[in-house]
Amino acid sequence: MTGSPLEREAFLVLEDGTVYLGYGFGAITETQGEVVFNTSMAGYQEMLTDPSYGGQILGPTYPLQGNYGIYEGDAESERVRVRGYVVREWCPTPSNRESDTTLDDYLRTAGVPGIHGIDTRALTRRLRTAGVMMGVIGSEGTPEEALVRLQSSPSYGSLDFVDEVSSAAGYTWEEGENGEPDRRIVVLDEGLKYNILRHLRSRGCVVTVVPSRTSFEEIMKLRPDGVLLSPGPGDPIHLDYIVETAKQLLGRVPTMGICLGHQVIARALGAETYKLKFGHRGGNHPVKESATGK
Repeated sequence: MTGSPLEREAFLVLEDGTVYLGYGFGAITETQGEVVFNTSMAGYQEMLTDPSYGGQILGPTYPLQGNYGIYEGDAESERVRVRGYVVREWCPTPSNRESDTTLDDYLRTAGVPGIHGIDTRALTRRLRTAGVMMGVIGSEGTPEEALVRLQSSPSYGSLDFVDEVSSAAGYTWEEGENGEPDRRIVVLDEGLKYNILRHLRSRGCVVTVVPSRTSFEEIMKLRPDGVLLSPGPGDPIHLDYIVETAKQLLGRVPTMGICLGHQVIARALGAETYKLKFGHRGGNHPVKESATGK
């Protein structure tokens, strides 16, 4: 269908046959991906550009999106990474003096479709109850036809998305102040966010990013004081090539992992991993230190 983002009918279909009707915005195209939710109340641009969402359709639980526009400095990678965006309401007239464009234009330029007018509370409860599942956003044909196409496509868990989101070549991160740099940190890019690099640099580190398939020998040529395995998308069961690198690093160089990187290290040490019913995505999860009770 054609029309403005306020009147262009669209649908979201889950792999179990559940259909949500709404209106399209962003790019006019069909997309498939694993449907997940995020409970943060702000930071939609950071979510959209987070490589950890590679291969996924994202639905924020907070109802209003796009109200402060899009600012280039808020991006966490070089481009939008989600496959699709599902929201209750989007704001066509953002209020922010730093805003460069609207959420609608941002998604359209990136070639990523969105759908609004969805009951995202009902969608979230569905995913919390049944677990995350594949879905499709579309505006052409019928939801039933889209479901048939979805059922004949590979599942999210069967694919390696790290190759899709990792940097093609290594680089040194220069942004931000770092005083007198005295530590050399190599970051293995499995789908990293820029803010990880900013924090490392602010702590006096010379930060070098390398692609996910960089070998142990190539990493050691950089003479690192430490290696960080970044977050990223997908299941570590497909990442034996990184697990083997981690096995060689452990015990020879201080090594740290975040999220997917931590799972890779666990597998390198002989542990098994399994997929949760739904991921804990958000900026508002309470944490308690058991030693102090704080």
